[in-house]
Formats: sequence, C-alpha cells, structure tokens
Amino acid sequence: MTMKSEYSPTDAASRWPLMLLIISGASWLVLAGVFALISSIQLHTPSFMALCPVFTYGRGVAIAETAFVYGWLANAGLALALWVLMRLSGEPLRAQNWALGGWTFWNLGVLGAIIGLGLGDLTGFELLELPGYIQLILFFSYAAIAIPGLLAWSGRLRRVSFASHWYAAAALFLFPWLLSIVHVMLFSAPVRGVLQPIVAGWYAQSVWTLVLAPLALSIAYFVVPKVTGKVLPSYEFASLGFWCLILVGGLTGGRHLVGGPVPAWIASVAVVSCALLFFHTFVVLLNLRGAFTAPGVAVKFIAFGVAAYVLGAVFDTVTSFHVVAVQTQFTYFDEAQKQLALYGAATTILFGGIYFAVPRITGKAWLSPLLVRGHLMLSLLGIMLLVISLCAAGATQSHDLLDAKVPFATITAHTRDSLVGVTAAELILLLGNICFLANFYGTACEILKISSPATFSPSSAMETPAS
Repeated sequence: MTMKSEYSPTDAASRWPLMLLIISGASWLVLAGVFALISSIQLHTPSFMALCPVFTYGRGVAIAETAFVYGWLANAGLALALWVLMRLSGEPLRAQNWALGGWTFWNLGVLGAIIGLGLGDLTGFELLELPGYIQLILFFSYAAIAIPGLLAWSGRLRRVSFASHWYAAAALFLFPWLLSIVHVMLFSAPVRGVLQPIVAGWYAQSVWTLVLAPLALSIAYFVVPKVTGKVLPSYEFASLGFWCLILVGGLTGGRHLVGGPVPAWIASVAVVSCALLFFHTFVVLLNLRGAFTAPGVAVKFIAFGVAAYVLGAVFDTVTSFHVVAVQTQFTYFDEAQKQLALYGAATTILFGGIYFAVPRITGKAWLSPLLVRGHLMLSLLGIMLLVISLCAAGATQSHDLLDAKVPFATITAHTRDSLVGVTAAELILLLGNICFLANFYGTACEILKISSPATFSPSSAMETPAS
C-alpha cells in the first residue's frame, strides 16, 4: 500500500492539533488510572495512604473521574471527531489556531480542576466534580476546539452527509449547551431543594448519551466500513437511530432517582425513555455488526466497544424498572454500569479509532506492534474483570442491604474479595494504558524523522486497509 492511499496532504496539514489532543488525552488516562488504582485499594484497605489528604477516597475518586472524562475522553474524542470531519470534508482543517488555543486552555482547565479537587474543592455532583470557577474555562475551550470541526462539516465538498457527520457535529454542538445550563442552574443561580439532584442527574446522563457516546459512534461509523470495505448493513435506519438518541437520550437521567423524593413522573419518563432508547442501540448493532468479523486490532477494539454499548443499554433498561432498582440502587451495580459505558464502550471505541487514525495522521506505522497487541489483551481483560467484580460486589451488597440485621461492617467484609478483584482490574488497565502511552509517544516521535514522503503498510495484525 502506498502513502498516497493512506497519508494525504490533508492529514499532514492538520496533524499537530490532532496529535496534541491525543497525546494529552493519553497522559490524563494514565493519571486517572493511578488515582483509580489507589481509590480501589482503599475500598478494601482503608488505611492505605489515609494520612495523605490528596489521596483520600473522596478526593481520589473525583480526581480519577475528572481526569478520565474531561482529560482522556474529551481530548481523544475531540481529536477523532475533528479527524473524521476533516477526512469527510476532503480538505485540511481550517481555523487550526482556534483548536490549538482551545487545547491549551482545556488542559490547563483540567489541571486546575484536579488541583482544586486535591485541595478539597469538590461539588458532589456525578461527572461534575469540577469546581465552578473551572467550568467557564472548559466551556470556551471546548467551543474553540469545536470551531474547526464545525467548519469542516459545514464546508464539506460534497453536500451529502453520513452518520459520522451527524454524531460528531452533535457532540460538538451539545456539550457547551449542557455545561452552560448546568453551570447556571447549579452554580451561578442555583436552584433549590430536590431540583438540584434532578438537574445533576440530567447532566450526568446527557454527558454520556449526547456527548461521549456520539463522539465514540462517529469514529465507529467511519472506521468499520473502511476496514470491512463494505457498505454498512441496514444503513437506511441510521438516521432514525441518531434522532432517537438525540431526542430521548437526555430524558433517561431520572432512572437514577427511582424511589427518591422527586415527582413520580420523572422516574416514569426515564423508564419509558430507556426502553425507547433501546431502538437506537438495536440500530447501532445492525449497522456495525460487521466489526465482529473483521480482522485487525483497531476493529477488535471497536467491536468490543459496540458489544459493551449494547450490553450497557440492556443494563440501563432493566435496572430502570422499579422492581429491579430496589435491588441495585446504592450498590456497586451503579459503578459497574458507569464503567461499562465509559470504559467498556466509549474508551475502547476511541482506542480503535486512534489505532486506525494515527498511522494515517503521521504517515508512520505504530512503533511496536507487540505493545499494540499487549494493550488490546490487557484492556479487554481488565474491563471484563472490572465489570464482573463490581457486579459481584453489587450482588453481595444488595443481598445484605435488604436484611436490616446485617451491620455495615459485615457488608464491607462480604464485599472485600470482589473489591480485591476490582483492584486487580485497575492494575491491569493501568499497565495496558502505560503500554498505549509509551507506544504513542514513540510513534509520535517518529514524525520528526520524516524528511520526504514515504510509504507504510499496516500489518494484518493491526488492521485490514480499505481506504
């Protein structure tokens, strides 16, 4: 395969904003893994690093979540969304200085948020532990990074649009809107009483359904047909699946409030919305089922992510019903669902997108195919062990919590073995992510050695080329 088919002047002209976003995201991912590992150890060994305030469980979990969602998922997702929109437009990214400026202030904002969290400035809202003074920085930074992508979408050479267009553009539009609303309602002019958990639940669910999931799906819809060399099956339903997610996804946040002191209709709407959203998930499965039979590391990551996305939708629907929520609420089942979505689905799809995109952005194959395969095995093993261990801990916790005679100390003792499994999973994932970061740094450094156009041929162990 020649460079002409894989590496174009379009990629070369737009390389640096994309690489900077990915490399900063990968760095935040490792930092998130370190704090997640420390926090998981504290679940079964509370004395571990208990004398260091920065590493206490509450602060450690908030730092890990912030670094993971706003450091890793946002940086990597934005990089791939820009790359997909650029590739589909057929032209280099315009207004790249906006993306570079946005990247700078976004990561400074994430760093400031983590410092604030380390000092104890937490908000207590899920996926929104960010101190209020950081949120406006992230709002304007995200908008700046989104400008080149929206210009690529609106100025594409062919007026026809694809599913990758829809999902990427939606994520670029919707996050600033979500953050501005929640900032006003919870920080600038905070609502009172029961409205606060309603707004916080809506934001947490919307960040997943309207931002992170679309970012991941945009790259999946782009890579799978490229790798398989075939038109996506049942593609005529893709637009229906997209609009189902956009119109219904934000209404599912009330499932976290089942049985709580909120109007009953909020939980009822969430239950119905979860059931309706399964139509979107079914369409995604129909469209992307070719990923399960295609060869290559990139598409294997995506196939695992699609499977986790479908399984997570089933979990969300089942646990939204009151009869099941009574058993699963306030247990580790909630954390298992979150990890299945954020790590099992979004992260693995982004990994697949990065493994597919980076050789085309840099013109260089991955430095170490061994590290690529090691990362694949460690990631899939770690995610499965993490989710299974959390579900096992949740099942034990649920059984004991329903018995008023069982003291809390006994419940903690019963879940200890499962939580040790969580720690093992976090360690495996951290090792895999270190492999990924080291390989990416090495591959990025190879760019500096390019003195003239060259060729690269991704090995069959990496992917089946179809560009």
